[in-house]
Amino acid sequence: MQEQKSLSEVNASVNVPVKKSFWRTMFAFFGPAYLVSVGYMDPGNWATDIAGGSQFGYKLIWVLLMSNLMALLLQSLAARLGVVKGLDLAQASRQQYQKWANISLYVFAEIAIAACDLAEIIGMAIGLNLLFGLPLIYGVIVTVLDTLILLFLLNKGIRKMELFILSLISIIGLSFIAEMFIVKPQVSELIHGFIPSALNNNALYIAIGIIGATVMPHNLYLHSSLVQTRRIERNNEGIKEALKFNFIDSAIALNLAFFVNAAILILAASAFYANGFNAIGDIQHAYVLLNNLFGNYAPTLFAIALIAAGQSSTITGTLAGQIVMEGYLNFRISPWIRRLLTRTIAIIPTLFTIIYFGEKSLGDLLVLSQVILSLQLGFAIIPLIHFTSSEKIMGNFKINKTVKFLSWFTAIIILSLNVKLVIEEIGVFFTYLGDENILIKTVTILAICFAALILIYITFEPFISRSREEKTFVPHGEAIALNQIQQSVYKTIALTVDFTKHDESTIQHALSLGGKKAKYLLLHVVESAGAIRMKGEVMDMETEYDKINLEKYQTELEKLGYHVNVELGFGKSANVITDIINKKSVDLLVMGAHGHKGIKDIIFGSTVDNVRHNVKVPVLIVK
Repeated sequence: MQEQKSLSEVNASVNVPVKKSFWRTMFAFFGPAYLVSVGYMDPGNWATDIAGGSQFGYKLIWVLLMSNLMALLLQSLAARLGVVKGLDLAQASRQQYQKWANISLYVFAEIAIAACDLAEIIGMAIGLNLLFGLPLIYGVIVTVLDTLILLFLLNKGIRKMELFILSLISIIGLSFIAEMFIVKPQVSELIHGFIPSALNNNALYIAIGIIGATVMPHNLYLHSSLVQTRRIERNNEGIKEALKFNFIDSAIALNLAFFVNAAILILAASAFYANGFNAIGDIQHAYVLLNNLFGNYAPTLFAIALIAAGQSSTITGTLAGQIVMEGYLNFRISPWIRRLLTRTIAIIPTLFTIIYFGEKSLGDLLVLSQVILSLQLGFAIIPLIHFTSSEKIMGNFKINKTVKFLSWFTAIIILSLNVKLVIEEIGVFFTYLGDENILIKTVTILAICFAALILIYITFEPFISRSREEKTFVPHGEAIALNQIQQSVYKTIALTVDFTKHDESTIQHALSLGGKKAKYLLLHVVESAGAIRMKGEVMDMETEYDKINLEKYQTELEKLGYHVNVELGFGKSANVITDIINKKSVDLLVMGAHGHKGIKDIIFGSTVDNVRHNVKVPVLIVK
């Protein structure tokens, strides 16, 4: 199977001006990091920041700052991989690792994306509930409809999507600027919060949640793909320029995300911790308290920003899911199907939690989703560091020793915190299970051992075997020798007609390929309700007219000296055409395309796509 370019529908779709002013060039590169940054201010961040601020005041701001610096470092590596190699992180992993490892990494990436989408669903549902009073269970179901927004934005191009996301980020930022004026934080204590302090018990759990909510694994896949939407000059100068401007783009966007995250934590510390409310674990409780403490404006701005955060994050999460599936598996499905699949996977645990544990448990589920994200980080970070530090892969654009040291230091910090968390949480979980439930304990231990095995493999494999780096990056395979190619001769050509203006072009192209030596089979399918049910036994008005029109084409073409047969089919067009072509001795099928796409394909169906994937002969599509 031939490999597609990452996000091929928008790959290299944005022109970068050559030898223009700094600001014009910078404007052309602005965008990818803003799409990435929304993942750093999604509803999952809100839950961890509110929990951290209400329980520990300003003491965990240094964790936010450290997370932001980690994010900037790792996102710059992801952008470097995409710019230099023209591959996203998932594609690079598939090129380098064994199949069994890639399938495992794909599953881990999907778990991370599902955990992220879980946070978006809960955040959107809570926001709709707070602002409009919509019950949470209905709000969760309503979130399925954002599939249509994503489909619309994808069809409009990457720049329109970037503008839409930027407008949502602006709403979030302005809302929290207003919130800061309302809650009036203590500046001296706020500054003291930037000094690192020890993390124990619940503080460690919240801190790891903050890291998982800030340094998100799916964003590494997303960023390595989005930077490829810029059409740059593929030489040293062009790549250097792209790396410079993408870093500036990342620095600005991620610092804006840090401001939003810090504002949420400061809001929780100033409004709740300072007033003795130290156990605010969910967003709804925070909203109610804001209303009690500061009146209507603060909670309203809070809810508006929450909805904007959920909507923006869910769009970018879907893109990341598409990148991961296509990159690891080289398997592509329609974006709207991918969106529904991702959302369905995330909706199930959300509905289960609401129905069986009650709405109050959603806050705990939000924090848990961010801890799961943090636990997935190692599986994305380690391959990324290996790729970008390899001279054979990156050439002169490999990272220097200082960046390499900082990258591994970051990975070690994250992995160490995760190992400590897993040990503590497994101990608590096994204590809860008691002496029984041996099967659950065994499955849990096996799952942890398998994850550890994958982590060890991707960490040490490059140091043990150099063969990994000797593989050649050839996304589309090698060019074949063309000296043996012969011109195709079509003896029998089938063509579909629908008695519209498109028929003229379809017939013209078919005749030009076969001439008067070939035989032609004209096909038309009757799709009336009677035809679908009764097949050839139906003789309604539509069938009669279609038969007359088909015979008219046959007569006119025979007068011109062509050999023509006709066949009238009954039922669903794609299925009938496929059956006829696969049974007949046909060398080529010519079909007319109506030109509709996107939402119209969902409404009217896509006959051409279904046919070309199921017939065994070449298909010429005439538009």
